[in-house]
Amino acid sequence: MGANSSSISELPENEYLKKLSGAEPISENDPFWNQLLSFSFTTPTNSADLKLLEEATISVCKSLAGLWTVFTLGGVGSKPPPQLEQCSPLANQSLLLLLVLANLTDAPDTPNPYRQAIMSFKNTQGFTAYSSSNPHAFQINFNSLYTALCEQQKCDQATLLLYMLLHQNTNVRTYVLARTDIENLVLPILEILYHVEERNSHHVYMALIILLILTEDDGFNRSIHEVILKNINWYAERVLTEISLGSLLILVVIRTIQYNMTRTRDKYLHTNCLAALANMSAQFRSLHQYAAQRIISLFSLLSKKHNKVLEQATQSLRGSLGSNDSPLPDYAQDLNVIEEVIRMMLEIINSCLTNSLHHNPNLVYALLYKRDLFEQFRTHPSFQDIMQNIDLVISFFSSRLEQAGAELSVERVLEIIKQGAVALPKDRLRKFPELKFKYVEEEQPEEFFIPYVWSLVYNSAVALYWNPHDIQLFTMDSG
Repeated sequence: MGANSSSISELPENEYLKKLSGAEPISENDPFWNQLLSFSFTTPTNSADLKLLEEATISVCKSLAGLWTVFTLGGVGSKPPPQLEQCSPLANQSLLLLLVLANLTDAPDTPNPYRQAIMSFKNTQGFTAYSSSNPHAFQINFNSLYTALCEQQKCDQATLLLYMLLHQNTNVRTYVLARTDIENLVLPILEILYHVEERNSHHVYMALIILLILTEDDGFNRSIHEVILKNINWYAERVLTEISLGSLLILVVIRTIQYNMTRTRDKYLHTNCLAALANMSAQFRSLHQYAAQRIISLFSLLSKKHNKVLEQATQSLRGSLGSNDSPLPDYAQDLNVIEEVIRMMLEIINSCLTNSLHHNPNLVYALLYKRDLFEQFRTHPSFQDIMQNIDLVISFFSSRLEQAGAELSVERVLEIIKQGAVALPKDRLRKFPELKFKYVEEEQPEEFFIPYVWSLVYNSAVALYWNPHDIQLFTMDSG
């Protein structure tokens, strides 16, 4: 700095510092730079002066930190997520460092101590005296941790940490599943999936796997239907003035499946979505009428897709009879994949009917309303067994509605369904093995997680510059 001196108290109002930290661009030839460098201030010599300097420059430093992020990240095809502006830069850096350390590979004879610590820490609010033979074990306030995780799920790194804790630390998983305000955690996760087109695929995967891990617990699957939510503003397809957390979860997962069918066609995403629905199906309770409709609508979409691929395969086969030059598309594989998904949907519907028919009149109503959809699958060799119960339910309730006469109101139909659910002998429904799926990490999870974590560091770390031309661990669009 030069000859013009400023006192520390004048720094917040210094016009050159304001311009430096402002949004307006400054040319490299602008006289501003000489004028800025002509100022100086007295170096603090004690803690009181140091505190005064910190207070005087805090607003300028925050602006400069944001600018540095733009300089280092903005020109390389990546941008910091907007939520970083709302959280502490130190907290963000600390979380990224924790994720890097926890995802280091194990040494040949020594497991990663940071991962061991993540897997074993306990709650400070426990009722038993703390003792552990694990040298890496420690305690933390789980309530504070839970609150922070609920508040920060908009950023990838917080979702990744939540995944690691639920998957690897049984103490955290048990605590989370015992919470009576589980909606505070589930709703932000559902928002990630709802805005799937705005999120990167890794963030969506983590959110979906978190749901899958939660749905492995029957207590969770029951409790989510007891939590009633009001006015879900971010759900735009339909006004939901009142809906259970369970029904909302079903709606968002089905929406994710439909998005995946039309856009990304990612089998991994499909599999995990269906697994989460299957885990919940036996505990479906009082499904919202819109959730029931969307279950049947998804089956309708799959049915149409099945018929289309079947028709394409038939036409392709006919065309190939007159030409031996071009290879046939592999419609058999496409058909097999679609039939696997259709069977899973039929198993989910069947699981609900056999375990909680009397709790779900809206699903029976939707089933009856679209009964023609299921006709083609009654004699299909891949679905005959699973169709028995669905066919029985459709026939039983259709008969009762016919006996009640024509021109029935929706309310009257639902009343007949509720009465019929009590009258239907449960032993007439064939029992199938319970649908249960458990999340298991891939054999070499580091191939996914290490590039992912470092892409987060590259995209989210404040005041760290990485030359994009030197990066080989991940592609620019993976963060």
